[in-house]
Amino acid sequence: MAFQHTKILVTQELPYEVEKRLQRDFDAILNHGEALTQEQILSKAETVEGLIVTVTDRIDAALIRALPDRIKIIANFGVGTEHIDMEAARKSGILVTNTPGVLTEATADIALLLLLGAARRAGEGHVLVRDNAWRGWTPTSMIGHDVTGKRLGIVGMGRIGQAVARRAQAFSMEIHYHNRHRLLPVKEKGALYHGTLEDLLTRSDFLSLHTALTPHTRGLLNGCTLSLLPRGAIVINTARGDLVDDDALIAALKSGQVAAAGLDVFSGEPHIHTGYARLDNVFLLPHLGSATSGTRMAMGFCALENLDAFFTGHKPPHLVS
Repeated sequence: MAFQHTKILVTQELPYEVEKRLQRDFDAILNHGEALTQEQILSKAETVEGLIVTVTDRIDAALIRALPDRIKIIANFGVGTEHIDMEAARKSGILVTNTPGVLTEATADIALLLLLGAARRAGEGHVLVRDNAWRGWTPTSMIGHDVTGKRLGIVGMGRIGQAVARRAQAFSMEIHYHNRHRLLPVKEKGALYHGTLEDLLTRSDFLSLHTALTPHTRGLLNGCTLSLLPRGAIVINTARGDLVDDDALIAALKSGQVAAAGLDVFSGEPHIHTGYARLDNVFLLPHLGSATSGTRMAMGFCALENLDAFFTGHKPPHLVS
């Protein structure tokens, strides 16, 4: 189905294959430069009927109210929609869609990379070798932390949390989780449910965050909750940076309450807390969770499926609101 007379504004460059199909089916306004500012979005949106936005675009209430009335759909390139004011979109009659499922496996892979990298001091080791500072093997050098048989606490047992659990079980880790609702036994696959976050934290040698960012979960890991972890626990975050109070985590990393952390997402990224750069016991990645060619193409095609459905008069398959 083609909609060559339907204009779609894309705020950031997408994978080539996605843009090719977008240009085939729509009158697409692409962006191969810097991310668009809010003012640029409004200027370019004057004649369009839909938007494709990303997690780094701030689609707040003021921007939504200023959009032309003809815009009735915002297709988000990603799962999380906390960068979009959902209430303002609802009031303006704008549907918001996302791209769930297609980035599950890639993000779970990164979570395991962070878990292993933080536990085994991979970041430090990499720097030693690259800087020609390694002085050879000794029985006491670069001692890390065991993974096999340890307890992994998962906060948010959705698609990604479950995929992380499957991978961790290959390392004979004991899986514990906290979720809004307990999973059916067939989905738990032996994982142990904890009705409160506090109960989960006390039993987590490793803690991996996979919950959505909401007003309730913002700052979920703070001085109080970090103190509940067993001393020397390891923290992994591939969800959203604002789940973590940076000052509290940095203090815990300095004190030894948290032995190490593996982080792929950050509050205010790409401008992250400077305290992390001064710590050796953090393994940092630049938001690589979904960064594989196959995953990013799948995300783009999923966004296009939502647009195709909407402009043919059908309910988008991945409607958020």
